Amino acid sequence: MPSRYDTIGTTYAAHRREEPTWAHAIAMALDGARRIVNVGAGSGNYEPRGRQVVAVEPSATMVAHRPARAAPVIRAVSEALPFCDLAFDASLAILTVHHWTDPAAGLAELTRVAPRQVLVTWDPSVSADFWLTRDYLPQVHELEVSLPSLDFALERLDVTAVDALAVPRDCADGFLGARWHDPTAYFDPSLRAAMSGLSLLDQSVVDAALERLRADVDDGTWHERNAALATAPSIDAGYRLVTAGRAPAR
Repeated sequence: MPSRYDTIGTTYAAHRREEPTWAHAIAMALDGARRIVNVGAGSGNYEPRGRQVVAVEPSATMVAHRPARAAPVIRAVSEALPFCDLAFDASLAILTVHHWTDPAAGLAELTRVAPRQVLVTWDPSVSADFWLTRDYLPQVHELEVSLPSLDFALERLDVTAVDALAVPRDCADGFLGARWHDPTAYFDPSLRAAMSGLSLLDQSVVDAALERLRADVDDGTWHERNAALATAPSIDAGYRLVTAGRAPAR
């Protein structure tokens, strides 16, 4: 099963850890669900504890990163989940739909196997204002608007709630917007490799943007331009928690 993450997932486990505030929000969205399928499960972040969870992940690299405590995993793809109809109370998909070969078919499968769907995606109209995208890498926004994100889910799921997932200053996860308060973090190639929004771009474009960023950090331009971030406890970088379908019967 070829997977993008067989290539870009090699540093994932080192940088992509579970952010507690996100984990709490996701667990609340899954309230009442005992049997959960986590599709595009990666290394197992955000799989709720104390419930019956089955993970689905096509990438051998990502499966190898799953810790011993993670849920049992099946090598399969979102577009053809190997489960019968309504086998679960809820289906979960965290920052993964945009990597699927056929996202529409994948979302249809989420609704087939569970009455409730919980996704984490992003709103490109908000993420476009993140300083890294706005001032240095507009190519990230160009990529994001070409991928299935919030509007794609709204059009295809029976959405009941959309909630912003704030990114705290001490965010434990290492997604693209996680290091918003520390521009120097983006100079780390290992960290960048775990951010699909950067690793999927032409690396010569990324390198040129980072050269401009380094110059702006060195001469104080970045700090002057982003002075409001100095004391901000969190920001809205566009990440959204989507809840759809109906709650499982108690």
